[in-house]
Amino acid sequence: MNVLLDTHPLLWWLDESPMGGEAHAALVDPAVTVVVSAASVWEIAIKQTIGKLSVDGRVIDHIERNGFERLPISFEHGERAGSLPLHHKDPFDRMLVAQAQLERLTLVTRDRHFDAYDVAVLRC
Repeated sequence: MNVLLDTHPLLWWLDESPMGGEAHAALVDPAVTVVVSAASVWEIAIKQTIGKLSVDGRVIDHIERNGFERLPISFEHGERAGSLPLHHKDPFDRMLVAQAQLERLTLVTRDRHFDAYDVAVLRC
């Protein structure tokens, strides 16, 4: 199994906050590739800019130190995200769904809105 971190679990992981057992086990399993989307880095940067979030240091540095893989946003990701039903109003989350679908990744999230989409989810 390879996993894509939703933004909240990424922040929890970087903050060393507790996470659900299965999700935590997946993130520390060396056989699991943990992926972070450019969409999450973008979302975090916006929240930092408007004062809704503070992260010590550069998020990219934290992601790299943890050995997580980068997932850029492709044209195909954009096309899929734009064509998804609006079960979830957040465009960042729809991008994560599209990326998880196209890249065959399990999405690590606490967000129940993802249940409306055809995407593998691991709750945290």
